[in-house]
Amino acid sequence: MKILLVEDEATIAVTLKDDLEGAGHEVMHVADGQKAIQRLGEEVFDCVVTDVRLPGADGLEVLKAAKRARPETEVLVMTAYATIDHVVAAMRAGADDYIQKPFLNEQVVERLARIGRVRALIDENRRLREDLRGERGLPGIIGQSRRMLDVFKVVRTVAGTDASVLIQGESGTGKECVARALHQLSARADKPFVALSCGALPETLLETELFGHERGAFTDAQKLRRGRFELADGGTIFLDDIDDMPLQTQVKLLRVIQEREFERVGGEETIRVDIRVVSATKVPLLDHVRQGKFREDLYYRLNVVPINLPPLREREGDVPLLVQHFVRKLSAGRAFTVKTDVLEAMSGYSWPGNVRELENHVAQAIAMAGDATILKKDNLLPVDKTRRAALEPPSEMQSLRGVLVEAERAHLKKVLRAVGGHRTKAASVLGISRKVLWEKLKDYGIE
Repeated sequence: MKILLVEDEATIAVTLKDDLEGAGHEVMHVADGQKAIQRLGEEVFDCVVTDVRLPGADGLEVLKAAKRARPETEVLVMTAYATIDHVVAAMRAGADDYIQKPFLNEQVVERLARIGRVRALIDENRRLREDLRGERGLPGIIGQSRRMLDVFKVVRTVAGTDASVLIQGESGTGKECVARALHQLSARADKPFVALSCGALPETLLETELFGHERGAFTDAQKLRRGRFELADGGTIFLDDIDDMPLQTQVKLLRVIQEREFERVGGEETIRVDIRVVSATKVPLLDHVRQGKFREDLYYRLNVVPINLPPLREREGDVPLLVQHFVRKLSAGRAFTVKTDVLEAMSGYSWPGNVRELENHVAQAIAMAGDATILKKDNLLPVDKTRRAALEPPSEMQSLRGVLVEAERAHLKKVLRAVGGHRTKAASVLGISRKVLWEKLKDYGIE
């Protein structure tokens, strides 16, 4: 990263500059706040590391100038006066982090390394948005993890065909987004995309929704109604929660897929349609076939091309990208900031509700922000129940996650004992930042 170091104490500036350059950064040093503001108007910096007490102009003025010049510039504030007032003022002005003097240069290097990792993810997200129709991205889908790139590759390969696609993934993973991407990249993109959740309706209504009905077909059928298959003619029909479809309806669906024809409920006229069928399931559908809950012949008709959509916990590196995307999407033009350590903590959470849960928490944080522009960790990150479980008496019926949490807690205590309670050394041994170590100790109730 290109860093502007603003520090008037020569002993601190010289050693810190050497260590930052030793870590691979390009560093420019100035000892005056006014000169720093001038530099910010002339050059672009990825990060500003500034003292609070400076000649010419104080650190808060440098901070504000950095954000005016380039809002995405990260700012780390150094201060020997880390009172609540100083910290609050810096954070309100847009500081991304602060560190209290005296400090070890390694602490600053580690924080900037963490900032660099998150910035790399954000830059990659920007490239993906700019090239949604390029080789790597998909319309309406954010992701750069290996698992998602594999999904993108399959979607792009089969989008131009009429092959039936079965998308399997947990609730909230974005199955409909993938179905829409398949449609938008196909030759049917200018035709209808019609979606229906098979689990949202009782069997009688589901059949009517799919195939339509004639006037007088039943008591409330006051007029003819076209079904989803008719409405999707020429385009794509997306059948979500196909695992919830009753067996009787499965028989009729099989005929539509095989013959591309059907009759409306209460009708005799055979209606032919030109459609592509994309379906989705939240459970392994083959298990339903073995249990007699789903027709085997229909399964193989739907599962011509399988796409397995990974849960968010298996999409390494995608959480920061998604958070930034949802902040922009939901912020109504306001500029919000999510701290690097918060993004790290969010990346470590399991997100059982997947992308949908993550979006919900970003929306909640924005709603609770009031006049603030920094989104709080308490609103962005749910309480991880598995961490609570680690503080409870062990049980033979504990989940695998609970066992892992207990093991982590025990290992933390063991390492702390080995280094005599020295947190910086413990963090180095564990391969995590001191901030993450502090959060884990707080979560586990370790003194």
